[in-house]
Amino acid sequence: MFTSQTSSFQDSIDVEDRDDYETEDIAGYTQKTQLNCYYTIYLYQGTSLTLIDSSLPSEAEPELRTYISRRLSKGALLGGMGNIATVELSIPEQAVGCYCCLVEQERSPDQPDADGNGYVICFMGGSEKGLNMFRLELDKYVQGLHGSLQTPELQNLDTEVRPYLSRWYEESVMHIYRVVQMVQSNISFLLHAALSQTHVQVTNSDDRTKADVSRFIKAASLQGLSQQDTAAASLCRAISEEAQSDVIIDCSSSPPKLLNTVSNRFCDDWIQAFLNGAERCNPFLLRQILENFKLKAIQDMNSLKRFVRQAEMSHYALFRCYQFLQGCGNGDVLLQNARAEHSDHPEADSIITVLEEFLKEQSLA
Repeated sequence: MFTSQTSSFQDSIDVEDRDDYETEDIAGYTQKTQLNCYYTIYLYQGTSLTLIDSSLPSEAEPELRTYISRRLSKGALLGGMGNIATVELSIPEQAVGCYCCLVEQERSPDQPDADGNGYVICFMGGSEKGLNMFRLELDKYVQGLHGSLQTPELQNLDTEVRPYLSRWYEESVMHIYRVVQMVQSNISFLLHAALSQTHVQVTNSDDRTKADVSRFIKAASLQGLSQQDTAAASLCRAISEEAQSDVIIDCSSSPPKLLNTVSNRFCDDWIQAFLNGAERCNPFLLRQILENFKLKAIQDMNSLKRFVRQAEMSHYALFRCYQFLQGCGNGDVLLQNARAEHSDHPEADSIITVLEEFLKEQSLA
């Protein structure tokens, strides 16, 4: 039992060594090297595209325009919803991931029936698979530009629109990397805070650092999966029996100091995987590692739920619960969730109480 459990866990944290990910997203990355990224914005009127601004080489932009026109003619770009695919352009990377989004203009009272007018925004960099992991961030980033696109003839192109578009990669993709770089091996404390729904407060820092940490915690928690997985939903509703103090990241010194921290063996075991991903300057790999971290937490929660149900009828199953909690290293978080979920089931609640006492005895020993 423990051999297979350990093997499964090792597979989940060893994503950086898998061939299917290596060939697509890591090839070409070297230490302290960032990939090339590009942007383009078009005015879309009826069926025509007019270039407004682009960071692509001059020979590559017409190729992109042809691709976008083809997508628009097929109705593949819907207003406000990003579309991600691989495009081949005359750039060093040749094939590159491309995020495209149609931002529709607000209809004026003079033209209430006007349809199809707006702007097409494109972000290019990395691979299709890599960009797909940041789809929500990219959609939100494009939404943040919507107000700036209402200026007639984009008179604010130089002052607002171009600087905003040029920062898409730094703002939408690199935040996980920046957080790992900042806290280094202390990343386990943030992972534990995300799983246990503990608030993290950042002091003595700039707004971007605060936003980066907030987005990291949100990405590492299971809250966004609540409608897709019952275990994730229950974990997000879990409330600790004891009041938890906020984790504080004090950025008055470098490296920053972390206060009121809690971790466990499960979170500690992921430290090296995150450090390896950060060392390779690969934000896409870091996001994949983060998703694997969440998946393993969900799998362990499902396993504990199954053992608790079995333990209601079998003392041997209760013993298996003991073994599982010893082996997984995440017993505090799993039992916190299990108690919240089984609060209306006296038999299961009594089993969880026994398991909690067992864990306390083990920690004291």
